[in-house]
Amino acid sequence: MSFLALSRRVLGGMNTSSMSRAAAYSTKAPPTSSSLPPSKQKLIPTSGSYPKGFLVSGISSAVKKSGAKDLALITSPDYPCSAAAVFTKNVFQAAPVVASRTRLQDNGGKGIHGMVTNSGCANAVTGSQGLENAKEMLEALDALTGHERSSLVMSTGVIGQHLKMDKILQGIQDSKKALGGDHRHWMDCAEAYMTTDTFPKLRSKTFQLPDSGVEYRMAGITKGAGMIHPNMATLLGTIVTDLGVAPGLLQYALTHAVDRSFNAISVDGDMSTNDTVALLANGGASGGKIVVEDVTSQDFEAFKENLTEFAQELSQLVVRDGEGATKFVKVSVE
Repeated sequence: MSFLALSRRVLGGMNTSSMSRAAAYSTKAPPTSSSLPPSKQKLIPTSGSYPKGFLVSGISSAVKKSGAKDLALITSPDYPCSAAAVFTKNVFQAAPVVASRTRLQDNGGKGIHGMVTNSGCANAVTGSQGLENAKEMLEALDALTGHERSSLVMSTGVIGQHLKMDKILQGIQDSKKALGGDHRHWMDCAEAYMTTDTFPKLRSKTFQLPDSGVEYRMAGITKGAGMIHPNMATLLGTIVTDLGVAPGLLQYALTHAVDRSFNAISVDGDMSTNDTVALLANGGASGGKIVVEDVTSQDFEAFKENLTEFAQELSQLVVRDGEGATKFVKVSVE
């Protein structure tokens, strides 16, 4: 099944020249919920059930001239996470994509304690300096959580500009006192992901596995309003769960879920340089223990199904907020 956003613009074929669209990004402050039409207001959650062991924040580091939130942290200070990610297939891969991919490969998908995301500047097409800046962001979050080589990074925004690293690094330090685990903190975090989005895209859920009566939780944030096409585009997503899952299984489950969700949507046929969907599992519901480690088990199958349904819900939020979109269309091919 595919999900399409239809607008009054004529949608052509895939445009692989994403860099030409850099000017499409805006750093305007997001509209208040009261200024949104009812159809979008109802998509903003007023409460949630969030995974144990995760602390999050969203603040303004003044990268956006508007003063809107632009720096998000998602941390698991007490429990190391298994981690997985799916990245853009664009040949021009942004510095944060390279840095996060390398970190995951070096760590074998384990030992991750946090994710730092900035909006307003994509840190894309920025050469060796851009890569050094992405690494500095990783090191700053490592210092905040107290765990070396344990962080991932994502960026979204204007292409071809360097990050204002003095503001970013100060913002990461300032974020420590803003961390928390309630709905307000998660909403702040979701708002900090936004670029041309008109509303924060946040979802959470509870679920159980066949072989356990334990209640597990899952939360996810995504962003994207333009340059969205199969194999992702200017799209970021982070999903976290307090279920403990072995790293290899986590990557398998995420790839399966993304292929049936984020890679099945199209807004305007463009690809981008920064696309990342990441998945962190800290085992917080079971004291940090890995519960799912057998790919043939009923528990893994149940987790994979829950994750796929959750990713589909998140990806549909992106389509519903597509730039210029007036219709939401589901296409099923039998």
